[in-house]
Amino acid sequence: MMPGKKLKIGIVCPYSWDTPGGVQNHIRDLAEFCISSGHEVSVLAPASDDSNLPPYVVNAGKPVAIPYNGAVARVLFGPIAFARVRAWISTGDFDVVHLHEPAIPSLSLLACWAAQGPMVGTFHAAAKHQKIIYAIGPILEPAIEKLSARIAVSEAARLTLTNHLETDAVVIPNGIYAKRYASGVRQEKWSGNTIGFIGRFEEPRKGLAVLVDALPIIARFAPDVKVFIAGPGDSKDVEKSIDPQLRHCFEFLGRISEDEKADFMSSVALYVAPNTGGESFGIILVEALAAGACVVASDIPAFDSLISGGQYGALFKSEDSTDLAKVVIGLLQDAQKRSELARKGKEHAQIFDWELVGKQIFSIYEMAMVGGDRVTPSSDNRRWNRLLSRDSEPE
Repeated sequence: MMPGKKLKIGIVCPYSWDTPGGVQNHIRDLAEFCISSGHEVSVLAPASDDSNLPPYVVNAGKPVAIPYNGAVARVLFGPIAFARVRAWISTGDFDVVHLHEPAIPSLSLLACWAAQGPMVGTFHAAAKHQKIIYAIGPILEPAIEKLSARIAVSEAARLTLTNHLETDAVVIPNGIYAKRYASGVRQEKWSGNTIGFIGRFEEPRKGLAVLVDALPIIARFAPDVKVFIAGPGDSKDVEKSIDPQLRHCFEFLGRISEDEKADFMSSVALYVAPNTGGESFGIILVEALAAGACVVASDIPAFDSLISGGQYGALFKSEDSTDLAKVVIGLLQDAQKRSELARKGKEHAQIFDWELVGKQIFSIYEMAMVGGDRVTPSSDNRRWNRLLSRDSEPE
């Protein structure tokens, strides 16, 4: 960061602000870190409701749902959104604009088209094949070339970027407030032979079905095991898939607050992340590690990399419920190993603290701002206006 220089930073969020997600959480924390460091921040994001938006968020309009990376993403795209993005850039007088996921049809791509000057792009997605996202390659590549600097949140995200768009990025992980999670208080109601899970459990790629399938084996060796599931969604369909004799082992908590999350992760014997793919980083794993949880994760590339092949948590074969059961039983029966993994994981989580991650991001901002130009509307938007006019604005 340039000493003593107060920056005006524009950040573009591609996904609906009022829908929980790792990218939204990352942008929220980044914005608040920048503000606490003395900078002026404006975040442009789609949102269905204005009532709960922080003062630094500008609502670009209501999002629509599209299938993306094994889930449903709520984004905003089209000519009306383009006009709103351009107006935000015109009035912002930003030193730098930070675009998240500019390689998908979203506000970030529109901002990349609409602006010129210092622009940083962060790429979060990691997948073998992104049909919807990269089918627009011929019009996407000229926009991505406008970026002054590129960040990938993990090596998996960087490889996705290089494979699809033949460009590279600096790897800077997602950040967390490590102290916030370390201050979690152990709650008796979540303690004992307990397993924790947090996520949008209705999405198949979050892997809750793998944990459900593993429980009959786990319960044979740990009859008092209890599984606590936190996150948005309707539990009825999941409950139907559970063996009636084991339904008492599951409790659905709904959404929990950040404070409750820290307590939750500090209390459960094991935090399990059975995701089947589509993850580029795993912020929830870092939060669990920082809270002192013993983490068990599927061996998808992002998770394997994050916990260093099992050095800071235990891994099991992705989508293999039998292997998950074996790992869980072994750890439930070995308190010393659980404690040792949790201790190592908590130490490892400190490298993801915002004090370190924020400095890395600011170094990229400095690189992007070399030359002293400000972000202004692009001098030629006719090409993009013609392209967008072919499609109607989503309702």
